[in-house]
Amino acid sequence: MDAWSSQPGRTGRADAGPIGRSRTAEFMAAVYRWMAFGLALTGMVAWAVTNSPGLLSAFYRVNSNGQVIGVSGLFWVVGIAELGMVWMFSSVVQRASMAAAVGMFLGYCALSGVTFSVYLLTYTSASVASTFFITGGAFFGLSLYGTVTKRDLTGARSFLMIGLIGVLLATVVNIFLHSSALDFIVSCAGVVVFAGLTAYDTQKIRAMGEEGDERMALRGALSLYLDFINLFIMLLRLFGRRRD
Repeated sequence: MDAWSSQPGRTGRADAGPIGRSRTAEFMAAVYRWMAFGLALTGMVAWAVTNSPGLLSAFYRVNSNGQVIGVSGLFWVVGIAELGMVWMFSSVVQRASMAAAVGMFLGYCALSGVTFSVYLLTYTSASVASTFFITGGAFFGLSLYGTVTKRDLTGARSFLMIGLIGVLLATVVNIFLHSSALDFIVSCAGVVVFAGLTAYDTQKIRAMGEEGDERMALRGALSLYLDFINLFIMLLRLFGRRRD
């Protein structure tokens, strides 16, 4: 989640007078624009998968009545490719051209739309919509806190990384246990972890604004995109209403 740890000596805030603040504001505007575009692309792909019979049958196993009964092998291929791209993105984008960096970012967001479609199939449209707006409000507040706070949030990084690893491991374990109690605990922990990461990542990305270019804005956008998506999923698992 931390795309900026390779930058030495940047633990505070980018505040180097009016020119520095102006560059930082422009940089953060680019970060949020790319993030919003990525979220929109993910949503459109997810909607297309769930509303196109051809795409639905490509990524899911569908019975004779048109009901989804599982995921296909292609769905798992997309999921693995998605994981590979997110791990490679930060290192590749440093060497790639801007066009290649944009293509990789948008490609990742499109692949995420395929795997995200499972939530559109699992939860009601009303639940998805209401949780999206709740997540948006929470993200705005947390990102604003990361922007205006004078407290250095770097110290929280170790705690958040440990929490993230714990959430991921517990999620994998619960695939086999199918424990509703564990799912509730993991979702609650996930909300705390990704809320903290939203504030931390915002502050860290903002600290790079004075020197950041468009490719660095893409890296920042991906970090905040991941924070938003995962916060949304955790809240949906807690409060979403499943389809009958």
